[in-house]
Amino acid sequence: MRDPVRVVERGAALTAVELLTEVTEAAGTHWALGVQARSRALLSDGEAAEALHREGIERLGRTRMRAELARAHLLFGEWLRRENRRSDAREQLRTAYEMFSGFGAAGFAERARRELQGTGESVLRRAVAAPVTLTAQEAQIAHLARDGMTNPEVGAHLFISPHTVEWHLRKVFVKLGITSRRQLRTTLTDRPPTAAPA
Repeated sequence: MRDPVRVVERGAALTAVELLTEVTEAAGTHWALGVQARSRALLSDGEAAEALHREGIERLGRTRMRAELARAHLLFGEWLRRENRRSDAREQLRTAYEMFSGFGAAGFAERARRELQGTGESVLRRAVAAPVTLTAQEAQIAHLARDGMTNPEVGAHLFISPHTVEWHLRKVFVKLGITSRRQLRTTLTDRPPTAAPA
């Protein structure tokens, strides 16, 4: 007999995936459809689940949303491990571990490391890259610029000169390892800055 709690949870999950599918189908981007495939894979079994995991990875691999791609590798690796496909699981979990360690996502990196150990692989804990630290003003300016404001608009919003905005943005670019305002959208989404104490 099925656990009634799991049946209710599955029902809620199916409803959530249906809503997600409506939104992602309308968007039609690789990111949206990749997240949809990854989510549907979690509610599927057998070959259907594997095909959806692979579709999610393939679609997210075409985007710059590296954290979403890393999660797709992790979830696929966990699924493969539950299917007793240890060798295949290791490949996905290693990729997830490397990516999360590089982002500074310590919690997800540790989850991937534990899953790898569950496949019988010995994994040394790696020092996870420290998260990028922006000052409170740099973080505010970066987010306004990411949302499409020009330097004069950011300056007017914060009561500072456009030259000061430009100066702060140059520092933000260096800290985040980017070269253009366009890259703020994906960089700030994948790796939210930690505001340094004032």
